Amino acid sequence: MISLTERAAELILTDTAFAPARPGLVGAAVDLLLSRPGLPGSLTGTLIRQRPRLRHGFLTARSPRVAVVSGPPSPGIDSAITRLAEDLPLPLPLIGGHDVAVLEEASDDVDPAVTGPSPAWATAGIRIGLEAGLDEDGLLGLRRRWALAHALAPILAGAFANSPLRHGRPTGWRSNRQALRRLRPCTADPRADWTALVMDAPVVHAGRTFREWTRSGDRPLLTDLARHLGTVRPPIAARRHLELDVVDRQPGAGWRIPVAVTAALMDDPRAVVQVLTATEPLRTVPGLWERAARAGLTDPQLGAAARACFLAAYEALARQGVSRELRDAVAAFIDRYVMRGRCPADDVLDRATAPHRL
Repeated sequence: MISLTERAAELILTDTAFAPARPGLVGAAVDLLLSRPGLPGSLTGTLIRQRPRLRHGFLTARSPRVAVVSGPPSPGIDSAITRLAEDLPLPLPLIGGHDVAVLEEASDDVDPAVTGPSPAWATAGIRIGLEAGLDEDGLLGLRRRWALAHALAPILAGAFANSPLRHGRPTGWRSNRQALRRLRPCTADPRADWTALVMDAPVVHAGRTFREWTRSGDRPLLTDLARHLGTVRPPIAARRHLELDVVDRQPGAGWRIPVAVTAALMDDPRAVVQVLTATEPLRTVPGLWERAARAGLTDPQLGAAARACFLAAYEALARQGVSRELRDAVAAFIDRYVMRGRCPADDVLDRATAPHRL
């Protein structure tokens, strides 16, 4: 087995970061947050190793508390959402067979006053996968799309924040999930950005970064790099395709909204121009990711940019001929949340802080 030098690991990451392709295919994955760490170890291992097939996509596990339904890359928004909607109910009998429920929330909301052992706290999100873009400059180029994804990330995180509680109590953040993470600044070289991110990420249970490991006397193997890549989960990732992991799990069928909005804003050329215009004033604003996770769309600058972006998304969905039912759902979300400077977390906070009635 050949060990990896620092330079060799960097070259591998740079060469495998993107598979350039014209935008068009859309994929998504939805986390299923379990009521307790109820998946047996053998089942968790099976889901991680074998990725059982569903009707269209796969079922995997991130941990004993989080199962993941991943839809396949699909030609367009409607197709991606239809396929994932057909797959999402299929694992429920398997999970329910172990006396575990799937929560609607994006984070655990167990009250510490409840007697008995408290389940490990966990969060759930929605990931959207899109084509990397062409290996050229321009609106469809992967360099522009990498920068666009980073510009959109705080807006999407703030608009879809839905994890404000821990142990049943507000934490001061509208998205505890995103508060635990960081969005690194991007440069004009997305391959270099991704390589540096992976190399400087801590290796799980190792107490050092992968870069430090390659500089040690017991250098890692190629299999170690592959294993490490599976644990690196930043808001924006290069997985050959472009992955946006900036959205909290939404109530009910609300997962469709971020998939549709994100794909429309990233893939529609006219919407891309509108997004770049709306996010330009935010380009030099410090701490924007943290502000999105804490304040959501109550932040005036984020709220203004979100209104422009979501209206652009609705127009793009209409141009693309996306189903009327989905466009109506997006319009309802815009009216209920975006135009009012709110996000789903505000509903959760309203319920959590409402006075109890006798």
